[in-house]
Amino acid sequence: MLEDLKQEAYEANLALPRHGLINLTFGNASAIDRAKGIFAIKPSGVDYAALKPADMVLVDLEGNVVEGTMRPSSDTPTHRRLFIAFPEIGGVVHTHSSHATAFAQAGREIPIFGTTHADYFFGSVPVTRKMTPSEIGGGAYEWETGNVIVERFATDRLSPLDFPAVLVNRHAPFTWGPTVAKAVEVAVATECIAHMALMSLQLEPTLPNIESALLQKHFKRKHGPGAYYGQATQHS
Repeated sequence: MLEDLKQEAYEANLALPRHGLINLTFGNASAIDRAKGIFAIKPSGVDYAALKPADMVLVDLEGNVVEGTMRPSSDTPTHRRLFIAFPEIGGVVHTHSSHATAFAQAGREIPIFGTTHADYFFGSVPVTRKMTPSEIGGGAYEWETGNVIVERFATDRLSPLDFPAVLVNRHAPFTWGPTVAKAVEVAVATECIAHMALMSLQLEPTLPNIESALLQKHFKRKHGPGAYYGQATQHS
């Protein structure tokens, strides 16, 4: 089963450059086996073109490497913090995709202007507060990055499945989902809506957020018990 987990994480990592979300080696994806409390993540600094399934590093929720010959991604503590805080998620993706990262660097949420955004998020994509000097330099920077994300969601009581992405202030986006494949899809959507939001603001700098009725309609037709978008699950 853990070989399957490494394959799942490997495929998710390869999808990031394929979707144009990665420059150089910036970014990573992880997938978790909840029953075993182990997640697979990209090794640090390895070029995507050279990556193999066997290179994926297995880490437990206490932060111990349980399998792998290379160091895991430097962002591993952030992934671990999110897996601990959000038990409903099965995968995490971190990128530095250009348009979403522009919002993160500016410390601005991605405003919800249209239905494309509403198909994935039940509101604007949230942004964290700036990290403090002690959080940055205290020796646990990546863990503290996870902490400010968790704090942001706790402060406004945001559901991680209604808001499956966050912008870390001055840094970049993290996305997640019930599977790592879904987390990749959300990363693609986050970059897309960030790009469209920037263009919308150029056309209309005072553009208001989407109307509540339209937000409710588009989000809930794809999410929750009343969802009707797509095909019904077939049971044999």
